[in-house]
Amino acid sequence: MNILITGSNGQLGTELLHILQEGSSELGKIPASLLTSTIDAVDIEDLDITDTDAVEAYFANHKPTLVFNCAAMTNVDGCEGNEETAYRINAEGPRILAKSSQQHGAKLIHVSTDYVFAGDGIVPYKESDPTNPNTAYGRTKLAGERFVLDLCKDSCVCRTAWLYGYVGNNFVKTMLRLAREKGALTVVSDQVGNPTSAVDLAYQLVLLAASPETGVFHCTCNGKEVSWHTFAKRIVDKAGLDVPVNACTTEQFPRPARRPAFSALDNARLRETIGDSMRDWTEALDSFLVHYLEQEGRS
Repeated sequence: MNILITGSNGQLGTELLHILQEGSSELGKIPASLLTSTIDAVDIEDLDITDTDAVEAYFANHKPTLVFNCAAMTNVDGCEGNEETAYRINAEGPRILAKSSQQHGAKLIHVSTDYVFAGDGIVPYKESDPTNPNTAYGRTKLAGERFVLDLCKDSCVCRTAWLYGYVGNNFVKTMLRLAREKGALTVVSDQVGNPTSAVDLAYQLVLLAASPETGVFHCTCNGKEVSWHTFAKRIVDKAGLDVPVNACTTEQFPRPARRPAFSALDNARLRETIGDSMRDWTEALDSFLVHYLEQEGRS
């Protein structure tokens, strides 16, 4: 099997490449059908997914049979200020990949987001719940989802949320840095969702890729949905930092793009099909912190 990973320099793309090369994750072994694959990991400097000619040429030359699309414009506030660019990357890029995947018989695993929902729910959203994004990021990601599902029969759209990993910037690393620099944190307590480890997400995507399943899946870590404030408290506590974590409201911490008040996702289709391998968010976070702090200590 020839595997293509786009957006390979990001936290999810890096983790996917790692487990495919190693043949296993801390959650378990990858499916046997993927063990001897040829893997091409590309980022914007190698393949611009918004360039139709470049994508068509890549597929013709490399003939991928499985594509993981991790490329996206994920800066929520940046998308709000430049929706045209966000649409090109988050919608047109997936459209181009979907057309080439369909033409060449490749399965496409496309990563999406909780921002496709309005974010005003009271129970975790299932895959079948109506979408209604109210940010540029959410609108462009939803457009990308629709292109993928419409243009590539053998595709999965995998929505995730609050992602963190070993590579790049994320909330966990930011909280650790600010706690050390400032000695106190103030974090919003009225936005609720699912903290998700890139380790868990990458493994779940690989399991989906090896299955015959298609369609929309929610892929977030399990456990009771929590606020950013609760998430931050767990981070500093488990890191052994004696730092107060104060709560504030969204109104007290305004941002250019509206943040969802409640955007927790329910992994219903995973449970109904191949099984839900995502850990409880506390278990996944604790494991991440052990390894990440060890890396910090060695650097």
